[in-house]
Amino acid sequence: MEGMKRPEVIVLPDSSLIPSDCLISPPPNQFTHEVARSQPFYVSRGLPSGPPAGQFEAGAKVVLLYHDGGELCRVVDAAGHYVDTRVDGLRKI
Repeated sequence: MEGMKRPEVIVLPDSSLIPSDCLISPPPNQFTHEVARSQPFYVSRGLPSGPPAGQFEAGAKVVLLYHDGGELCRVVDAAGHYVDTRVDGLRKI
């Protein structure tokens, strides 16, 4: 359409998707596990009732911080995302 103005494109930082209390700074530089297959992660602290906050790609390195025997565990990745993901999708390094 003539006369239509598009808004300026703005790329939001990761912190707009991941709450600041789910980010660790500085991020780890040593890892305990890698993601065996592509899988989602959640910031819902053990209750993935909403949509995933993101996706781990296969081979992503993480530190396993907490697992209580359930299907989810708490990890931190190289970007400092402190999130929940499925423990059966992780492989010990």
